[in-house]
Amino acid sequence: MNFQQLEYILAVDQHRHFAKAADSCHITQATLSAMIKKLEEELGTVIFDRSHQPIKTTDEGEQTIAKAREILTLQSELIRMQHLNEPEISGSLRLGIIPTIANSLLPIILPTLLVEYPKLDLQIIEITTEEIKKQLLNDQIDGGILATPLEEELMEENILYYESMLVYGVNKSDKKFISTDAVKNKNIWLLEEGNCFRNQAKIICDIREKTQGIANLSFEGSSFETLLNLTDKFGGYTLVPELYFNQLPENRKQITRHFEKPMPVREISLVYHRPYARKRTLDSLSEKIIELISGQLVTQRMKSSDLEIVGF
Repeated sequence: MNFQQLEYILAVDQHRHFAKAADSCHITQATLSAMIKKLEEELGTVIFDRSHQPIKTTDEGEQTIAKAREILTLQSELIRMQHLNEPEISGSLRLGIIPTIANSLLPIILPTLLVEYPKLDLQIIEITTEEIKKQLLNDQIDGGILATPLEEELMEENILYYESMLVYGVNKSDKKFISTDAVKNKNIWLLEEGNCFRNQAKIICDIREKTQGIANLSFEGSSFETLLNLTDKFGGYTLVPELYFNQLPENRKQITRHFEKPMPVREISLVYHRPYARKRTLDSLSEKIIELISGQLVTQRMKSSDLEIVGF
């Protein structure tokens, strides 16, 4: 038995397909099948029921898979212990990040991270919240940056910041702050179904059905820029997060307003699977992101009692 065999059975359990698992492990299907067969013979158990399509993990196999995860986690911890005294963040780190955070956060943090941590190999992908949770549990990524709380027992959440949600499309003459009642059940342009920011916007605006007030148009956007342009053209409102608002030109900032207190905010965290061997690296990375974001959000100057975290 070796670590590679354990990695192979985790791959098959994840993909439910020997060929796809082999591709993910960068080996031939024949090699992967032979290694798994050898492990099954050594353990005296059948891990996968090959008569099913997709491949099915047997009851005994589920127990083996669980133990394999524990063993590989311990292996990672042993490797990590060799680098505990390293003065800087280093090694390969795979991060997932949701698009509504990536577009404004990455331009702020990446220039510094890439310069200050030249030994850190960052691999970043934009994916949905559900995909981040799935890939964390399957050890496909090391951490995820997304809106929380997730209320997942197996996830550890390092809170990075609280980001206010603003209304775009108001009159320039309107007051500095707007009440949530002023936009409830109004025509709101929203992101596509399944986007957590869409769900948060619906909660704030008390939207029960998606409508922009145009009888022959139904639209689900995938970017804030599109929503702003449609709001400019057809009227109504849309919501944007504060870091995105900070990047807007002055003419657009003039028709954007913060909500009154308690100000609706979204909680942004770096999340990882618990227990996890790269905890020290992820904790250090979280601290650095917090440092880089410092001073850029109005919420950082407000009392917690003045903020209201919007779930999804």
